[in-house]
Amino acid sequence: MEEGLITLVSIILLIIGILGTFLPVLPGLVISLAGFLIFKFGTDSDMPMLYVWIFGILTAISAVLNYVIPARTNKKYGGTRWGSIGSFVGTIAGMFLIPVPFGFLIGMLLGVLIGELLHDMNDKKKAFNSMKGALIGFLYGTGFNFMVGMAMFLVVMYYAFF
Repeated sequence: MEEGLITLVSIILLIIGILGTFLPVLPGLVISLAGFLIFKFGTDSDMPMLYVWIFGILTAISAVLNYVIPARTNKKYGGTRWGSIGSFVGTIAGMFLIPVPFGFLIGMLLGVLIGELLHDMNDKKKAFNSMKGALIGFLYGTGFNFMVGMAMFLVVMYYAFF
């Protein structure tokens, strides 16, 4: 395959991967890593293997943190298992039932709130704190994923065009 086409496919995958850091239906960093690896091994780039190792490790760390961070922040802000379940159900429902670009996020927050209120209807403050913790966890995880995805994109752009 022509090197220019391989570079184009890699860049498209990297962009889709960066979008996937925000959209839970796409495995963002995995797609970005695929684009990165296609560029590294499909072109005559002199990119060092060290980048492959670094981005591979960061992608693996991200996979773990995507589960740990929201649970830890939810727990830190007083959330319960009910809120975690509500978060999962709300995210899935929000993707399909709320027709706006960040419907999954709205669904997640409403799911946490409803889950916590189902657990204890009298403690609304705890439910809102749990919702705040879920949002903070989402922002931390998304921020980390976005930074790693952008780093992959910038490294590929550097080696492709400079």
